[in-house]
Amino acid sequence: MLYLNEQNIKEAVSLNEMMDAIEESFHIYEKNSFSMPDRIHVNNDDKTLLYMPCFKESIFGTKMLSIFPENPKKKLPVITGLMLLNDVETGTPLALINGADLTAYRTGAVGGVGVRHTTPKNVKKLGLIGAGVQGFYQVLFACEARDFDQVTIFDTYSKNINIFAEKLQKEFPDKKIIVANSSEELVKESEVIITATPSALPVIPNDKELLKGKHFIGLGSYKPTMREYPQSLFELVDNVYVDTEFAGEESGDIITPLKENWIEKDQIKLFSNLLTGTTITGETTLYKFVGMGLFDLSVSELIYKKAEIKNLGQNIIL
Repeated sequence: MLYLNEQNIKEAVSLNEMMDAIEESFHIYEKNSFSMPDRIHVNNDDKTLLYMPCFKESIFGTKMLSIFPENPKKKLPVITGLMLLNDVETGTPLALINGADLTAYRTGAVGGVGVRHTTPKNVKKLGLIGAGVQGFYQVLFACEARDFDQVTIFDTYSKNINIFAEKLQKEFPDKKIIVANSSEELVKESEVIITATPSALPVIPNDKELLKGKHFIGLGSYKPTMREYPQSLFELVDNVYVDTEFAGEESGDIITPLKENWIEKDQIKLFSNLLTGTTITGETTLYKFVGMGLFDLSVSELIYKKAEIKNLGQNIIL
């Protein structure tokens, strides 16, 4: 069995290859040629364990994550875990991949694919609300999908936003990195806005004129109690594109607008439709994703196969 860490992941595949794997996942999702049980949540006080099994014709696997919100006080990451890949014919374990790193990369790739297909090719100004770990990977993939020359960042709660800005500047020395003083300033400065926060209340102003003509990609709202977007955005978009059918059950950014009649149910469209001939419409766009095990499995399979070819990772004898 092969063990792969973050450095192995980076050496095995490119960002564009990961985004291509995500696009393949959407095609598989559209054809329904996979089996994915509901993710299993185990809660113990504020601590959460997640188990995400998934089966494809070529391979199966399970991602296991622990989410401990108080870990930063101990100078430890909030998310830790592993992805286990198995041979589809025998069940034999094939690989273990660092689960936190895999999650960061595959979630960034899902956002990057959104940028590929819901924004004009000539956009130049990117905005990010939420200067956390996932925010960094969203910018990483967004800048691979489009040739942005400016990145504006804002975070209400981050005490380390200047350190975050320095990290981005080091990664992208040719881009202008701006720290905004408010979300309103960020939206004004940006054409594409990515939100990556756990907020229970909208993180952008409820101002139609300000939001008009912008392109929004949201990943932070993964519970019914979480919301990142205000009413005015839903009054501007023709449709809301989601990665999975169950996004409407998990995210407050879908549940609340439907409940309040800001949008109709038939305005909720699967993102996979955009990859199979449907054209996105409207001056203002919104892509909301919550993630699924199929993404993890497709990206992991790619990493594993490429790592084998490149002789990367550590062999473990069971």
